[in-house]
Amino acid sequence: MNISSRFRTIVAALVATAGVGLASSAQADSGTIRFYVYKAAFFVGGSGGEGTLTFHGRRYPISIGGVSGGLAFGASKTYFQGRVRNIQRVRDATGVYGAAGGGGAVGKGAQVIVMTNGKGAQLELQGRQVGLQVNADVTGLAISLK
Repeated sequence: MNISSRFRTIVAALVATAGVGLASSAQADSGTIRFYVYKAAFFVGGSGGEGTLTFHGRRYPISIGGVSGGLAFGASKTYFQGRVRNIQRVRDATGVYGAAGGGGAVGKGAQVIVMTNGKGAQLELQGRQVGLQVNADVTGLAISLK
């Protein structure tokens, strides 16, 4: 009886632990994000901007910064909006996101980008770009709370 009781206790603990693990991944949520970025580049570029992250009905001001390297030149301002997925708290959306890509705009243009940070948060963004910008580069984007 003593072995049977211990076995049931161990099985119950394993089931509870597995349930907590599944609940944690199931609790991952999403928010919305809007920001603008100024970008200037001549092979090496820099960018900066600000915006708002909305999570669980609360708005958080954010700062944007970044660098790019590769074939890039010009200057532009891009307005982004989209979703931040796979976050459990606001700080999960902060950090460095990386992407490789290309594009361009003369006057006006559109951009769509998906990026992931080291915490597993995923940005799905759409943007309107204004200015002259041509690029085939690797870009890093850092998001921080103000």
